[in-house]
Amino acid sequence: MHTILPSVVVLWILTAVAARPQPVNVPVIEKRAQCAASLTTALAVAETLQAHYFDTANGMYTGGSLWTDANTLEDLHNLMLATGTDQFSAVAAESYIGKSAQNDAASNWNSIINGANDDALWIVLALWKIADYNIARGLSATAYQNSALTIYNIIVGQWDDTCGGGVWWNTAHTYKNAITNELFLLVSATGAINYPTEANFLANAQMASTWLLNSGMRNAQGLWNDGLTDTCTNNGQTTWTYNQGVIASGLSALYAVTGDTTLLTQAEITLDATISLLTEDDILKESCDDAAAGGTVCDADQQIFKGLWTKHLQYYLDRANDATRTAKYSPFLGSQASAVFHYGTDANNDVGSVWYAPNAGGSIFTPKTSASGLEAWIADAKYGPC
Repeated sequence: MHTILPSVVVLWILTAVAARPQPVNVPVIEKRAQCAASLTTALAVAETLQAHYFDTANGMYTGGSLWTDANTLEDLHNLMLATGTDQFSAVAAESYIGKSAQNDAASNWNSIINGANDDALWIVLALWKIADYNIARGLSATAYQNSALTIYNIIVGQWDDTCGGGVWWNTAHTYKNAITNELFLLVSATGAINYPTEANFLANAQMASTWLLNSGMRNAQGLWNDGLTDTCTNNGQTTWTYNQGVIASGLSALYAVTGDTTLLTQAEITLDATISLLTEDDILKESCDDAAAGGTVCDADQQIFKGLWTKHLQYYLDRANDATRTAKYSPFLGSQASAVFHYGTDANNDVGSVWYAPNAGGSIFTPKTSASGLEAWIADAKYGPC
């Protein structure tokens, strides 16, 4: 196996050392009117999430993890951008990730990430969403933007020509998988939107897109399996819901830069397969979900996957910016929010892991399941049938 970096990656590393690119300091402005009732419910879920799980002493979610904390921070700022409120404005500065970003010069991001390249990319997305919020409120976003670039540069160096390309799942170089490379596509394409004068973001996004679509990780059903074997073939492992959402948002972000509509066609092969194959009675169902007591239970990572699918469908529709596509997926988003409300939410307004059926003792309640439900409500507010 070789570890020769493509020339575009080497160029990015060299130029990034010399100077930070300057972002376009205007976040995405969403023009579509959002559903007030769904946003009200989303705010209530977010309040419960913060009250039950956020520990201001260490800036982390009790029972959470680095990457799920990053998604929850992203969700809260996504929500505030939607509502125009500032109810959770203190959470970035209070959070472990936010404090690390504010102290970027002294923060050892390699140590914080601890070899997890996918975790690193989730953090970049969170930092950019916090930056969008700060810019929208006339506040400085520099620390969050700089930290995001620091982390991105680390991950760029994790691409090599094993299996023809791709970013490794971890710095031990044990596995090339779908989610890490889908995130690299999404982050690179978003960077191309945020930093339009920096050609390296676009080059990396195009490189990632081409590699992913030719990697063999998408199966004959249109769903993405978890990753590649040691011989660089599809390993046939679980088609987790979040893999099917992040690829779509990544492809649509690249579409927003290039105008290549075939990227949207590729995204919808997978989105449609998700709705057809990873649901029960039109509601997302993870393979580990079981409403009955004593059945299977999703682990600490899997508990947030369904909500991530809805969030990245929102991001897909944001970038596709097409009324016909919005109309196509709007009813499904509405169904997910309805299921979260009727089947997933308990008397304390916390959201559990199971959406597809009434909880018969098998649904679990954690900060990840709560964030997952929040994501469904925010997506519904944006694109569901209010």
